[in-house]
Amino acid sequence: MQTGEYKDILYGQFAVIGKAVSSQKRLEILDLLCQAERSVEELAKETGSSISSVSQHLQVLRSAKLVESRKEGLYVFYHIADETVGEFWRSLRSLAVNRLAELRETIRKTLDDKDKLEQVGHQELLERARRNDVVVLDVRPETEFKAGHIAEALSVPLSELESRLSELPQNREIVAYCRGPFCVMSLKAVELLRQHGLQARRLKDGFPEWRAEGLPVAQTEGTA
Repeated sequence: MQTGEYKDILYGQFAVIGKAVSSQKRLEILDLLCQAERSVEELAKETGSSISSVSQHLQVLRSAKLVESRKEGLYVFYHIADETVGEFWRSLRSLAVNRLAELRETIRKTLDDKDKLEQVGHQELLERARRNDVVVLDVRPETEFKAGHIAEALSVPLSELESRLSELPQNREIVAYCRGPFCVMSLKAVELLRQHGLQARRLKDGFPEWRAEGLPVAQTEGTA
């Protein structure tokens, strides 16, 4: 094989990945699949898209070997191919934040300006959870919690939080977390908790980052 032909093949294959992640909707789908396996129907609902549109996006992601699927009855479920896909997604986000000033400004206006208290780091949360002097609150949907969560975390989806406040202890700080550093669910949860007189902060990022560092995680029994 000639050098020119080799380079054409090499960079052409790299471009397959680039093309697969060139759509903001496909990136949103990839982010959701980094949390938990989902059906096409669930992805359509989460992203506000039609089933046919989501199916097309999934075919592009699958062609690039970023996601895989399995069939269960009449439904097809998708998941990321392996954890290297999650690493790729986190690296892409980090690069975008480092290089794009407009993105940083959007994050600042949406998240940082509203989060008045210092966020909790991984090591602090780990040490305090072991001492049992903090409540770790997972506010993601229950399906994501079942697929994997921070060990000892309590599952209270954001949509149920206000109606379940009585389940939370009043004498310990609550640390809420969700899908990642740009997810607004934990921010909304902290705002709600503070409005009801509870001491609350949010984790500096989310479950995928916690898991990627090899910190203690758990999975609901029977979850694939």
